[in-house]
Amino acid sequence: MFGTKKKKVFILLGHPDTDSFNNTLAGEYERGATEAGHEVRRMNIGDMKFDPILHKGYKVIQEYEPDILAFQENIKWADHFVIIYPSWWSTMPALLKGLFDRSWMPRFAFHFTGDFTWEKLLKGKTARIIITSDSIPLAQRIIFGDTTNELRKGILGFAGFKVSKKQFGYFKHSGWLSLGMWWRNRIKRIVYNYGRRAV
Repeated sequence: MFGTKKKKVFILLGHPDTDSFNNTLAGEYERGATEAGHEVRRMNIGDMKFDPILHKGYKVIQEYEPDILAFQENIKWADHFVIIYPSWWSTMPALLKGLFDRSWMPRFAFHFTGDFTWEKLLKGKTARIIITSDSIPLAQRIIFGDTTNELRKGILGFAGFKVSKKQFGYFKHSGWLSLGMWWRNRIKRIVYNYGRRAV
């Protein structure tokens, strides 16, 4: 794409199951970004080997497994970070939360300079979160509020990322709806185009 700055893009599939529509969307984003000439790295959380439990909180820093170190290195390398995950009970899957619990550490993502001040060590990077749900996103927002705040503001924004989000929903009954296949193909095209533009 003429005039589009080439970026280093890191894609994380946040669904533990690679046999999922989330995996299909990760593939569409990766395909679009690669075809547009962006440099792409990808990890699937279901393939990663790490303990997601922060056993001692922040009193003791657990030894990092190789996949945690690789994840941190990909974050530092990337200009743009893409996370694709399903909304389960109005939040991210537990394994995805565990990945951030283990990796989003002081002096990697942030550094406190005072009681209420901190340095955002990943400032200047951008992120896109793509969430799927069996619910209608607008209805979910009305009933439960913005369920992306935990990741969008509390984790990524806290470390300095400028974050965009897109929620796609009502998949539970889309299999028997006459427009179900059309809707899924449309979502795939949207995500593919995000990839081409690395946004």
